[in-house]
Amino acid sequence: MPTTVAVSPKGGAGKTTSMLNIGLQLAKKGARVALLDADPNNPLKDFASGGHCPENLLIIPDVNEDNIADKIREAAEAVPFVLVDLEGTAAKIVVNALQQADYVIIPMRGSHLDAKEAGKAIKLVTDQELAVRRHVPNYRLPYSILFTCTSAAYETRNTAGLREDLQKMEIPMFETEMKDRDAFKSMFKYQRPLELLDTSLVPGVATAIVNAEAVTAELLTNLKTIQEAAS
Repeated sequence: MPTTVAVSPKGGAGKTTSMLNIGLQLAKKGARVALLDADPNNPLKDFASGGHCPENLLIIPDVNEDNIADKIREAAEAVPFVLVDLEGTAAKIVVNALQQADYVIIPMRGSHLDAKEAGKAIKLVTDQELAVRRHVPNYRLPYSILFTCTSAAYETRNTAGLREDLQKMEIPMFETEMKDRDAFKSMFKYQRPLELLDTSLVPGVATAIVNAEAVTAELLTNLKTIQEAAS
């Protein structure tokens, strides 16, 4: 069963928003999902405390570097989809999570500072590959950059330039971006999925839902491609 880990050494890169929305959209499709909250600030635990998580989305809080490997393995035995939201760091917990990962999402804002931090995340992935290849010569840990918090109105020159640079370096990227939308922020304020937000208080809910669905659909396509290649 696929375990997808969100990795970025930089805080505020959009890891939590992306993984929560993916988890909720998978659950909306009827899948059973475990979402591990490995951020010391426990944003997902706080979200779940609102009581509006679907029954088939299990948020597992208080995950740390000592228990993360066990927590991932236990979740993978129980549900088809495991998502891991890591803290913004390059600490041991990230390495422990990558050892259990099938796929890595590297969230990145459309700035050169974030691109530099994303490069560090890519190095963590490639270091994991090299370590495993000592025993499994053909091992690969697939990953993709996911642009986050990008303008909903237009593509900035920075984002367009970064996409062009990453394409030249043959760095895999999501075509879909997690846009900067009030609805995504409001999910944490009101502790509700997008579909349960009050549209009289929160603008752009419908477009945010379409955005979250598109990111999730692309993730599913990527996971299917990886599984087909492995078989």
